[in-house]
Amino acid sequence: MNSSKKMNERQAEAAHHTGGPLLIAAGAGSGKTHTLTERLHYLLNGLRVPPERILAITFTNKAAEEMKRRASAPKELFIGTFHSFGARILRAEARRLGRSAGFTIFDEDDASSLLKRIGKNRNLPKETCGPAVLARIMGKVKSEFIAPETAAKNTRDIDPETARAVYDDYEAALRENNAFDFDDLIEKPVQLFRDHPAVLALYRGKYDHVLIDEYQDINAAQYELVRMLAHEHGNLSVVGDDAQSIYAFRGADFRNFLNFERDWPNAKIVLLEENYRSTPLILEAANDVIGNNKTQRKKNLWTKNAQGEKISVYAAKDEYAEAEWIVKTAIMGARHNGGTTKGTPLESCAIIYRTNAQSRPIEQALIAAGVPYRMFGGIRFYERKEIKDIVAGLRLAANPLDSVSADRLNKNFSKGKSRMLLSALPAMSTIAPAEIIDYFLTNTNYMDYLKNNYRNAQERIENVQGLLAFARAFTQTGLIAFLEQATLAQSHDNPSGKTGINLMSIHMSKGLEFDTVFVAGVGEGTLPHHRALGSGGEMEEERRLMYVAITRAAKNLYMSFANIPSRFLYEISGDLVEFVNTRSTANRQGMPDEEEMWLDYD
Repeated sequence: MNSSKKMNERQAEAAHHTGGPLLIAAGAGSGKTHTLTERLHYLLNGLRVPPERILAITFTNKAAEEMKRRASAPKELFIGTFHSFGARILRAEARRLGRSAGFTIFDEDDASSLLKRIGKNRNLPKETCGPAVLARIMGKVKSEFIAPETAAKNTRDIDPETARAVYDDYEAALRENNAFDFDDLIEKPVQLFRDHPAVLALYRGKYDHVLIDEYQDINAAQYELVRMLAHEHGNLSVVGDDAQSIYAFRGADFRNFLNFERDWPNAKIVLLEENYRSTPLILEAANDVIGNNKTQRKKNLWTKNAQGEKISVYAAKDEYAEAEWIVKTAIMGARHNGGTTKGTPLESCAIIYRTNAQSRPIEQALIAAGVPYRMFGGIRFYERKEIKDIVAGLRLAANPLDSVSADRLNKNFSKGKSRMLLSALPAMSTIAPAEIIDYFLTNTNYMDYLKNNYRNAQERIENVQGLLAFARAFTQTGLIAFLEQATLAQSHDNPSGKTGINLMSIHMSKGLEFDTVFVAGVGEGTLPHHRALGSGGEMEEERRLMYVAITRAAKNLYMSFANIPSRFLYEISGDLVEFVNTRSTANRQGMPDEEEMWLDYD
């Protein structure tokens, strides 16, 4: 392993911890991966721990491969994800759970097909008990260790008795198929350890040290697995940042991170607060925002980097003007004052947003300007299934001879609904696109279809709402123009192949960094999301999302909004921010008052 990179005092303190529980609370850009890798190096070469006696767990395959590369890890040392470790246990112990070692791991689609079959056999209504609803219940049962009846109470879509029956059917079907689902890879090892003390003793005896990355993101099942493995020797080293805990929707519970000293009373706590990524101004803004969360482990990020420039904030009249400003500013490669960032390459820039639906106007503005871009962790807006379904209906309205669109409707809808659409849509060529979409959604119950068939239903629904909002800009004569825009967006090829400006959600941006970052849609109802309004816990997670967004930027940070500015913007000290389109003076403090706001729409 290459350990030539110098550690600071706090990093060295964590890396050279000899034994016992260790919590490394690592702020954004503080060298978390480097510190954890150096700890591996110290265990192997300083304390001479045999590699097969060390267990290192990450959350992604990418993180595991990166740690293996940095540590030049010997093959005897297991570095992998929770799920890969769980699969290893189940391969060895499958017979105890009624499976053979050659079992299949069912992915989300496989599990959905199984649940769809169970729902059909039990004559469950698709409107309230579709596979997505059932999958959410199964997932909660396995990741949170709660009864199906309890999980059903929180959904209001299915009665407790039916939930129990479906769960029993589902587990029986998995056994019959010699299969485990993805959640089983954590839940079933815990079950094994509880039911078979000899198996627990075996795995406890295999490892002298357990290391966990991104500890703030573990769920109840992962927490229990770690606790059981490390309980006797207590040599548990975890690293994470509760300020970057943004996966509650997956079951992550950052309170496990906050309660580490309660769970491990003699724990050593090391704070990594020196940031190597961002400018002091950016870090001050991040500290300002996250400091308003009440439930957190206090840290104060600082850096020796150069001061940098103020954060630019732009107020736009709508999301289209916002997208145009972002693209124009990115193309210029310089701040609005003609300053020092000129020449920043596009691949060093990122545009990030709260929801994937926000990418549509940005993608359109990039295409119109001929700017190459690449999507991270998502599909281009007009290539998403729900958008293509609706656009197929619009195309059929404009062109009744479009057999491809007709085939899509026949494939994706029941005979009755597809027959109705194929009959009605060709007569709607003179109707406004938004009205056609309204007809489509109403007569197919499309939103209910998404809710009951997809685990990411809310994201898909927001995509549809975004398409509808865009369509309202077109009149009765605008159907062809609307479809042309959609077609151009679908067929757009990235002229530079793998390079271009980077587009991604805030969730997808976690762990990444860019010289220049544009955070789009920093407005009330978007960031924070409207679903979080009125909920203290959810609002704190939205604030953590804002913190993650800010700390992706190394040198230059731009934020923009349409309509009402986010409350998070008001939490940032006024001397850190420059409003690029207000009548305010250069030294103005704080957010502009409504009567003083001057929006530059040109």
